[in-house]
Amino acid sequence: MTRPDDLVRAVEATLFAAEQPMTAEAISAHLGGAEVKPALAELQATYAERGVHLVERGKHWHFQTAPDLAHLLRREREEVRRLSRAATEVLAIVAYHEPVSRAEIESIRGVQTAKGTLDVLMEAGWVRIAGRREVPGRPVIYATTPEFLTHFGLESRRDLPGIDELRAAGLLDPVEDALAAAMEVPGQGDGESEVDSGEEQDEEGTD
Repeated sequence: MTRPDDLVRAVEATLFAAEQPMTAEAISAHLGGAEVKPALAELQATYAERGVHLVERGKHWHFQTAPDLAHLLRREREEVRRLSRAATEVLAIVAYHEPVSRAEIESIRGVQTAKGTLDVLMEAGWVRIAGRREVPGRPVIYATTPEFLTHFGLESRRDLPGIDELRAAGLLDPVEDALAAAMEVPGQGDGESEVDSGEEQDEEGTD
């Protein structure tokens, strides 16, 4: 059996020990400036048929459970499904429209968004403050995080599925239907939005 070279082993050990996903640049710096991309490609191929895979999400590398073994993490999945409809909608809007301000989120949803909703998503590590919009008032703008990409198995936001893809794959459970509804709202108002139904407040209330 061919022994992996020392650099491949060093990259593997670095990623296993890392508390967070790492960029190739960060791995290289940790290993004294070595060129690590060939080693990453070799490790990715080595782990392709294993119980864990080496994946790149948003230019950050980490090991994760193979997709066909995801059922072993069912409890983590159930935690995601405890997100309220409001939080799911807001997460979808941020993902598909980022960077986006709270006012822009409310314009798309058609209802007020409680600050607590964004706080929940930031505490989950899926949404972050990305700066301020250079307009009067300089509102805070929000974007997704590498942890969001990691959790949902996306390499980048370009991999976000369309609604038809989600439905064809049978991936829209009742909570995820809320995400799809948020994706479908370009501010047109189809007669069934929350605003038309008279709902003026986010169901999570205000702070």
